[in-house]
Amino acid sequence: MSLGHACVDVYQGAVAALVPFFVAERAYSYAAASGIVLAASLLSSVVQPLFGALTDKWAMPWLLPVSTLVGGTGVALSGVGGSYALTLAVVAVSGIGVAAYHPEAARVARVASRGSHTAMGWFSLGGNIGFATAPLLVAAVVATGGLGASLLLVVPALAGAVLCAAALRALRTPGDASAATRGRVAAGRDDWPSFLRLSGAVVCRSIVFVGLSAFIALYVRERTHGGEFAGTAALFVLYLGGAVGTVAGGRLATRHSRVTVVRWSYALSVLAVAGVVLVPGPLLYLFVALTSAGLYVPFSLHITLGQDYLPGRVGTASGVTLGLTVSVGGIASPLIGALADTTSLQLALAPLIALPAVGWLLLRPLREPAMPDARPVPPPTGSPVPPSTRINAAAEPAPEPPCYDPPTRAHSAPAADCRSDKGG
Repeated sequence: MSLGHACVDVYQGAVAALVPFFVAERAYSYAAASGIVLAASLLSSVVQPLFGALTDKWAMPWLLPVSTLVGGTGVALSGVGGSYALTLAVVAVSGIGVAAYHPEAARVARVASRGSHTAMGWFSLGGNIGFATAPLLVAAVVATGGLGASLLLVVPALAGAVLCAAALRALRTPGDASAATRGRVAAGRDDWPSFLRLSGAVVCRSIVFVGLSAFIALYVRERTHGGEFAGTAALFVLYLGGAVGTVAGGRLATRHSRVTVVRWSYALSVLAVAGVVLVPGPLLYLFVALTSAGLYVPFSLHITLGQDYLPGRVGTASGVTLGLTVSVGGIASPLIGALADTTSLQLALAPLIALPAVGWLLLRPLREPAMPDARPVPPPTGSPVPPSTRINAAAEPAPEPPCYDPPTRAHSAPAADCRSDKGG
């Protein structure tokens, strides 16, 4: 699941990595280039919660390989032809594919992780690795073959679809109630006020991250007087630091409450983003790395907090917290680009300093949610179980695997007879 996540999120990072090449080859303005980021983000931010709501009602594991292919195909076609409208359209299709992937992927990943914050951190790490490798992949393909070579960018999508299919087969999660993902009922109550506060902080984080992703390569080239490599290196640092931050966030959450760790991260981000905007020269790279860590330490914690604030709507929570993290920020990118066209890129990025502080204020009243209580329930014969039931089973200690007859995977005994004394 983590490797498949990397193959999907490479396309979210690829859109920002393509911006300097669109500016260089097609002479797009900052506003026009940021419009491409908006195309990838706008539809994604709108439809991702919708996909989350759908997966709350029906299991849709087939979305994982299909959406991976859609996301990759859209980006691969973005360099074909010179039509701005066509570029916007295919990038928007890619955004829809990415949006369809994340809610169901977050559900399946939490089943596989059995509620572990550290394991969810590793799942999120896969997405961060995809982000981090996107600039290198785009540079290797487009810098050598031009935008016309972008068709080669479909390769990670093909690999990701295979990985997703393999993960689903290993977990045995077909849509009609896999024994590995059903059988318990959550007793938690949805806490909408806390979830909305968390979502507001996620939006602030998203605007900062996507805004920097879209313009950091161009900005670093201006501030350091370097070439294309200087900008690509800065974008790589922004994404790679997130890989470290995500794993660190999961480990910190085992020692401190998730809410506390998230608050610390937002406070750090205020100072780090200020350094990115205000500090000149090579030292800028240090603040890019600190910004990346500050923005990514809470990445996986956003997901599990949202799921625990809304235990009855896990798909919706995943669609908002995981989806908005990288999509809503794209809506603000054209505003940053338009301001940069009329003033300077440094002045346009300056408002990003305040947004982590706003997120910190939203997080202050939050309390750590309890892990959802659950009780064993024998699965009804032949009846699908709501997806929210399946995912909340992951919040408890791992149950003993059900008894299967290997050739047919049919239950060889009633579920009660298969359970161990540990309460599985």
